Amino acid sequence: MSDTDVAEILKLPAEERLRLVEIIWASLITEPSSVPLGDAHRAIIDERLAEHERSPEDVVSRDEVLAEARRG
Repeated sequence: MSDTDVAEILKLPAEERLRLVEIIWASLITEPSSVPLGDAHRAIIDERLAEHERSPEDVVSRDEVLAEARRG
């Protein structure tokens, strides 16, 4: 994609740019393995998996997460 293409996209109204983001995001999630994962993100994932393996019973239910989000 050229800089000219990007400039034209940035001229679009916010609603149209948001629609493009949604289309692009949907295309990425169909093949998650094709999305590169940076070292920092991989380290966080590895750390959280290790924490879970150490204490698998230390979890928060979906309902608890949603209730907290609604309070916040």
